[in-house]
Amino acid sequence: MRKLRALVTRPRAEAEALAALLARCGVESVIEPMIEIAEHGAALPDLAGVQAILCTSANGARALARASCERGVPVFAVGDATAAAARVAGFAEVDSAGGAVDDLVRRVVRRLRPEAGKLLHVAGSEIAGDLAGSLGAAGFAVERAVLYEARASKALSRATARMLGSGEIGLALFFSPRSAVIFARLAEAAGIGDGLVATVAVSISRAADAALGPLPFRDRLIAAAPAQAALLALVEEFAGRPATVQS
Repeated sequence: MRKLRALVTRPRAEAEALAALLARCGVESVIEPMIEIAEHGAALPDLAGVQAILCTSANGARALARASCERGVPVFAVGDATAAAARVAGFAEVDSAGGAVDDLVRRVVRRLRPEAGKLLHVAGSEIAGDLAGSLGAAGFAVERAVLYEARASKALSRATARMLGSGEIGLALFFSPRSAVIFARLAEAAGIGDGLVATVAVSISRAADAALGPLPFRDRLIAAAPAQAALLALVEEFAGRPATVQS
């Protein structure tokens, strides 16, 4: 029996942090980002009158920290990983919605009031969900600040394509519909479909799983909640199975 390998498709900063967690489960990571993060270097809009900043990704939290020295405005994060990035960056008041965009909307509506000031959504060039629309319907004014661009990878690396094609990767982890769509396109371009019959896809949500299309994975698992902790729980369970990967 050889060590279980997991393909990590997150942007590199998140992928490296996740690899450290996977190593504790005895899982070896193969980091292959589907998205490259390129910060714009833009300054934040004036924060006067902003009652809270909304972050829908850890990349947004890190870009926010580099774009402004302000750390006193409350930050509402979509999930725990994004909240952790904001705390590491020094933001004093961070609230995690612990899930997806809809969870963030509900959290904001419960905790804040429209008359207290506008909200600033720190985001990339590609966004998932309609955060501004949903909060606008609840009476909030939302301004969006695009601080980075999420660029799609153009091809799988030769090493990753070889390992996938030869069935050497036991798990493939997907954290967003966009990364899953990109992977499906690149896997087809690399001609490695047959090798995926040895790999189990583990997705953070039903939307991410659906974005993989008809790729012939051995199995497809979906986390119980749209959070990294829930996806890791699936990986830990899988890693504990005695016949997961055979030599």
